[in-house]
Amino acid sequence: MKLGLISDIHANLEALNAVLEDMKKHKVDKIFCLGDVIGYGCDPIECLRLVNENCELKLMGNHEYAAMGLMPSSHLNDIARESLEWTRQNIGDREMAIISDFELDATFEDMFFVHSSPYEPENWHYVLSMREAQAALENFSEKICFSGHTHIPVIFSLSPEGRLRQTAGHDFLPSDENRYLVNIGSVGQPRDNDPRACYVVFDTEEWSVSFNRIGYDIGKTQEKMARAKIPSMLIDRLSTGR
Repeated sequence: MKLGLISDIHANLEALNAVLEDMKKHKVDKIFCLGDVIGYGCDPIECLRLVNENCELKLMGNHEYAAMGLMPSSHLNDIARESLEWTRQNIGDREMAIISDFELDATFEDMFFVHSSPYEPENWHYVLSMREAQAALENFSEKICFSGHTHIPVIFSLSPEGRLRQTAGHDFLPSDENRYLVNIGSVGQPRDNDPRACYVVFDTEEWSVSFNRIGYDIGKTQEKMARAKIPSMLIDRLSTGR
């Protein structure tokens, strides 16, 4: 079985459509979404609809959590708070009902799925350092954990001897001995200096991880965001992937 794994769409409809189309080439059997469908971008309704229609697993991201009122907006930075208020004003009860069905985390076979860190997932910790990765790896028992949140594709691997290694996201075959924490990157707001949409295909038979980068019409997205009066920083960063 091939799983298509997506995260951090951030209401970027053009990027999401490009990824869903590309998944057809890989003959993906199921699509799992690891959260943050909304926030920052200007197409939250359309993105929620597509995720709801196409994804078998749908996880809560911190932007959904905040939109539901499950965390104070003061926990977000100024830009994220402004984006949250815009999103709340532009989605309705139907979209809130979709979000309310999202799960906080999930397991499937020998895999664990979460938006942020497996360590206190409701507190939305970032995993950017080896120390944070160590805490994350201590809080799930499965062979491999897939996550998002940082918008940066990265792989942390832990050997039986306790050696922890960090590498940039790349295609690989997980070894039988190690355990893994894999950040699948961002569909709609990459921050690894590559503006292309990022997603992962995981083959459960070959036990292989494949990172995929897909170009999309960034200019169209930026024009729509400008018309919606989205903060310019969120518009400009799409061109550079930062």
